[in-house]
Amino acid sequence: MADDEQSGVEPCSFLTCVTEMAQLLGVGDVTMEPKGQHARHLAHAVRRPLLERASLPEEWFAPLMAAAVHDPDPSFCRWFVEPAVYAFGRRRVMAALVDYLRVGTDAERAGAMRAWYSAHVPLRADRSPAYGPGGVRDPALDETQDVKAAWLEASMQVFAEATDPQMRHRVLLDLPTSRAAYPPPLHELLESTLASARAHPDPYLRRWAAATDHGGV
Repeated sequence: MADDEQSGVEPCSFLTCVTEMAQLLGVGDVTMEPKGQHARHLAHAVRRPLLERASLPEEWFAPLMAAAVHDPDPSFCRWFVEPAVYAFGRRRVMAALVDYLRVGTDAERAGAMRAWYSAHVPLRADRSPAYGPGGVRDPALDETQDVKAAWLEASMQVFAEATDPQMRHRVLLDLPTSRAAYPPPLHELLESTLASARAHPDPYLRRWAAATDHGGV
């Protein structure tokens, strides 16, 4: 499990978010877990009920995404992301994560980056009744090409504007090194990002730039 110092997320923030989800689901208070594990225990308690619901109320979307973003463990934030993807669609979930990346705190940006990976979870009709009636799903729920482009743009903007070196390091190294991954409207921003990374004192950022320079067109 990622520690709180590395994640940049305060444990009480995650506890607040997951407690809200437990209350919405009507999950009873859990009091017997070891000290410091209350949030994780609650997360475990709400995981299955969330995924087993055929639908989730509209007003649950924001708390669910908040829990995903504030979960300090990249292995477990999927517990909140996956049911959101099934119930609300991959497009909406990813768009919410783009918003966190654009305007969130550094801790929320780090959480959005963790959750972004989980938002690519493969969807199966037998995994959740929220997939769609009769195993049929509206393709528009999961159309994400433009949202993925928005994520790339927001990531490069964070790299250019963030003052925290750790955040700049993290957001850049999560970006693809293939130029083909960047649509034409982002090429100018990509070149600016590359120029900054090539001259950066961090050897890992320079290595990312070199890999992208040799990544083809």
